[in-house]
Amino acid sequence: MASLAHAALDEGVAAARIKVRRHKQLVMVLRIAFAVVMLGSWEILSRTKTIDPFFFGRPSEIGHKIWVWATVGTPDGPLWEQVRITMEEALLGFGIGVGAGIVFGLALGRIRLLAEVLGPYIKAANSIPRVVLGSIFIIWLGLGLPSKVALAFVLVFFVVFFNAFQGVREVNEDVIANARILGANRRQVTTQVVLPSALTWIIASLHTSFGFALVGAVVGEFIGSIHGLGHLIAFAQGTFDTNGVFAAMFILAVIALGAEFLITALENRLITWRPSRRDEVAL
Repeated sequence: MASLAHAALDEGVAAARIKVRRHKQLVMVLRIAFAVVMLGSWEILSRTKTIDPFFFGRPSEIGHKIWVWATVGTPDGPLWEQVRITMEEALLGFGIGVGAGIVFGLALGRIRLLAEVLGPYIKAANSIPRVVLGSIFIIWLGLGLPSKVALAFVLVFFVVFFNAFQGVREVNEDVIANARILGANRRQVTTQVVLPSALTWIIASLHTSFGFALVGAVVGEFIGSIHGLGHLIAFAQGTFDTNGVFAAMFILAVIALGAEFLITALENRLITWRPSRRDEVAL
């Protein structure tokens, strides 16, 4: 009987794995089909002049533009150098913004007086349009790396801060009280109870904040720079090169998707205790 039960269990597990694998294959096929339909329709509409290719571009020309940039170079130099510059600005702003956002979110979430004093100032700073800050940073820090990092930092900081702050406030007070009863001091409660509990909120903010870091770097380059993908977009816009604008946007999208894959892998590694939901949709 036991052997029959084990055999039935193994068959059930194997069937479940096949079902999951087939579902993933179906999703991948549908994703590719969606992209083919969208790009194919765009290409056909452009070639038949249903839409003006001068204003809307053409997928084949966009691909050709990326190929030329990768093999011959861009107006500003090698494509990989432009990608490196933008990535350096975005990663620095992202790293500093995440670190500062977590620290300030934990501090204000744990210290009520500090939150009451600084809360209005943080909300006021968050309400300032980012484009205005980009112009200010250009004036203060020049056209180089620091101004782009500063703008990326500002965009990332508030996203991470508010998530970390809310995550700290959502921690169950009974869990904190039990930790104190067991002899944990304030630092141990913060690092071993509050931070792990708020980690879901913090990780969730990273999915959005890296995109904002890219936006900050590109907008800063667009406002004033001599290199980077943002400058490529500004140059293409100035020469009415629609395909060039879309080509740079496509490269940025690939970078963002790669970062999203890495952040998701980090999330799965750090939050291994979180139960998977059957109705959860992976985007």
